[in-house]
Parts: sequence; structure tokens; C-alpha cells
Amino acid sequence: MASGLLLPASIPPIFINRDMSPVCFSAKSDIGGCDRGCMVNEEFDSRAEVRNRRAYHRLLAIAWVLVVSLGLFFGFKYWAYDDPFITFRYADNLRSGLGFVYNPGERVLSTTTPLYALLLAGLGYLWSNLPHLSNLISALSLALGGFFLYLIGKRWKEPLAGLSAAVLFPFFPLMVSTFGAETCFYVMLILGAFAFYAGERYHWAMALAALATLTRTDGVLVAAVLGMDFLIKHRRIPWRSVLLFALLVAPWYLFSWGYFGTPFPVTLAAKQHQAQMAISDSFPQGFWRLLRGYGQHPLYWLQGALTLVGIVYALVKARRWLPLLSWGILYFVSYTFLGVSRYFWYYAPLAPVALAMFGLGVSAVAHWLPSALRRGWRGGIALFILLTLLLWRQGRGLWYVYRHPDHRVGIYRDVGVWLSENTPTDASVGTLEVGIIGYYAHRRMIGFAGLIQPEVGEQMKRETVYQDTAIWAVQRYHPDYLVLNPQWFPDLMDDTVSPFCSPQQTFINEGYHGELKVYECDWTK
Repeated sequence: MASGLLLPASIPPIFINRDMSPVCFSAKSDIGGCDRGCMVNEEFDSRAEVRNRRAYHRLLAIAWVLVVSLGLFFGFKYWAYDDPFITFRYADNLRSGLGFVYNPGERVLSTTTPLYALLLAGLGYLWSNLPHLSNLISALSLALGGFFLYLIGKRWKEPLAGLSAAVLFPFFPLMVSTFGAETCFYVMLILGAFAFYAGERYHWAMALAALATLTRTDGVLVAAVLGMDFLIKHRRIPWRSVLLFALLVAPWYLFSWGYFGTPFPVTLAAKQHQAQMAISDSFPQGFWRLLRGYGQHPLYWLQGALTLVGIVYALVKARRWLPLLSWGILYFVSYTFLGVSRYFWYYAPLAPVALAMFGLGVSAVAHWLPSALRRGWRGGIALFILLTLLLWRQGRGLWYVYRHPDHRVGIYRDVGVWLSENTPTDASVGTLEVGIIGYYAHRRMIGFAGLIQPEVGEQMKRETVYQDTAIWAVQRYHPDYLVLNPQWFPDLMDDTVSPFCSPQQTFINEGYHGELKVYECDWTK
């Protein structure tokens, strides 16, 4: 002890603070002069409580992500459809040392998601089954996306909205139906960007917006919305965040410009051409069809009504949520003006926006209720019943998705494996849908939908059908083999296939309408 300092006999040295004030352990301590010690000790206790609470919340978040992601993965491990396999082939070729190409030796950008292809190529060294690996990433992304929605609600002062959206989002059938594609991963990055922005972690927000842009080019809309919101609120440009965004995205666009001759995928132009065909629906038409489908179920009418309430609430009072709503509107308008054809995965990024607005609607109704009802057990039970009913409705939708897989997957895989085992390695194959067949065949592919050869897409006009593009592609490229459903291409069969090609193998699969035939062609006849 310091020289000359006398301690009362009733206060042992171990109960002395560093500033020589006594330490007490409760406000009612009988040790004299301990008010300040009590305050310090209570502050330590409160800090410990905060740390313990944060640790508990982290454990809950980790448990949520693990349980939800593993449940979704094992439930939809084998879910697949054709389009993602184009990206899988880019990843597989890159991993195999053939370059960032679909057909080796042809520098054409036919994937819309370069970052996702790079991610699969890297993780493919750990797990070579890319379709299953991609489904696992999708499951993890949905679980993390739900967690980010919860954080957004907490940080934007509407925890009930975040909780409601977080519970429903991972099990939304439209999101789960995109398993295997980059969509779930892309949406997760966007929700993460908004969550960090809501927490005023602007550099992290812009970094995730950049990763979303590298996953799909329209991710730039997220950066634009967040940057504009920051400018409006703070009256200055966040130059460091803007620079970070530019530094992250610029290398890819410079590389793709030099490597492919354009930073934009040919699939964008192909799907714009497809939308011109009379047999195709436009993006708004597809959206209307989607809404009509949901409108067949009364519970979705209730959810839709609360979503509209949430939109009004965001416009009038909960204006922190306007950036998320603005991004959803901008996304819809952009895809409408792009003029792309209707593909179901284009609508999935709108799901978290709709669910967030639904959550805001629930929160708004809760705010309007009397305080006793809102804070009592009856309010909690009402919310539990509402979310349980909606989860039940979504569960039925998931069951339908599970029970109705794409029947083309199995037969396309069988065709691809047969081509890999029974054709020369330098053979070329022409078919309508190149994803699954091309991934398993490992042969040069000629697509009739314009996704691989951009010149094919340029043949699409309003009066065009896919038989017309097939005839043009076959006559232009003379593939060594053709994979056709004869019922789909009667003119091609009569005028081109019959004179020059001979059937080699026929494939029939339960659930697939018709049959697929492999033809070997000799164009020198």
C-alpha cells in the first residue's frame, strides 16, 4: 500500500479499487463509502451481461444457419435444372486447366455469373461434384440471407419485421426452386450489403455490393441505391467506398474485355432475342403469371395485403427501409426495360423485398395495437399463428417442388454420359438445351437457343420458333452429332436429318414427354 495510507480494519486490501475507493457487490452493502465502487461494479456486470448476450445470440445465429442450411440441402440435394450447368462447365474447364471457356478454344462468355464460376472452380478441388456443391452453397446462402434480414430489421429499428422476413425467406418456394444456380448466393450478398449498410459499415456494404455485381452484373443496382441513399442523408459522396467498389469490380471487367472482347455475356442478348419471339413471354408478363399463381391461395392474399401495408408504412414512417424497397423497384424496372424473356429465376431476387415489406406490415399493425395487447402474450401468439400458417403454406409449396423435379435432368444426364463414352473427343454436338448434356458429354456444343453461339440468337425474330434456329445452326455449323426430340423438329427431321444423319441411340425416361435420339451425321453425302 502507498506510504502513509491507513486502512480501516473492516476493509481488507482485496476489496480496494485502484483509485482506493472501496468495492462493494450490491447497492445495499454495509461497507461505508462504496457508492462509486457499486457503480463501477454494476458497470462491469452490465458489460459482462452484454458480452454473454452477444455470445448467446452468435450461438443462436450459428445454430440457425447450420440447421436451416443442412435441412434444405439434404431435402433438395438432387434438385437441378438445365441453365446452371452452363456455369458448372465453365468452372470444370477452369479447374481442369482448359481456361475460362465453355467450348475449349472458343472465347465466348456464356455465363452470367463469373464470380460464382470462379467460386465453384476453387471449391471444386475440395468437392468435385459441382451440382451438389452448388446446392450446398444455395442452402447456406438462404440461411445466411434469413439472418441478414433479421439484422436489417434489428438495425433499422423494426425487429419484428426482420424476424418475420427471416423466418419465411429460406423456405420460400421460389427461392428454393433456384437451387444450383447463383441466385441464392447473389441474393445473400445483396442482403448482406443492406445489413452492413444498416449497421453503418459502409465499406463492408460496398464490398458485398461489388461481389454481387461480379456474381451478376445487375448487382450494380445495389451499389447505386446505397450510394444515392448515403449521398442524400450525408450530403457527401462516400469516395472511399466508391473506390473500394471500383477496385473490386474493375479487374474482372478489364480481363473480360480483353479476353472475350466484351464484358457482357452473350446470354443477355440471347434472352433479349428470345423475348422477341411470339412464343415467349416478356418479363412483366411472367411476373403477372407468377402473381396469379400465388393469388390462388387465400393465405397469400393475406400476406399480400400486409405487404401493401408494409410498403405504405415504409413510405410514410419507416423510411430507413426505402433503400431496400427502391432497389426492388429498380430491379423490376431494369429487367422490364432490358426486354429479356421470362425465366423463373429472374423473379427470385424480388422475394426478400416482398417478405421484408410483409414484415413491415406486421410491424405496422403491431404498432397500431393497444400497448397491453402488443406487449402481452396474446400478440406473440397471434404472430406465431400467422407465421405458422404461412410456413405451412410455403411447406406445401416446397413439397410440390420436391415432388415435381425437372424430368429432363435424368434423360439429359444419360445422353451426356453416353456421348462422353461413345463419341470421339473432338466431336461436336448440336442440341436445343446444352447445359446438362454439355456438362456430362465434354464435347464441343452447338446450341439452338443462342446461349453458346451468339450468331444463333441473332436469327430470332417475332415469327421465329426454335425449329427455325435449329435449322439455321445445323446448316451453319454441321455438328457431328445431333440430340433431338423428333416431335419438336419435324421440318428439320425431313429436310436435314433424314438425308445426312443416322440414329445411334434412343433414350426414354419416365416423366419426359417423347424420346431423345442421338444422330450421327455425315455432311459429305
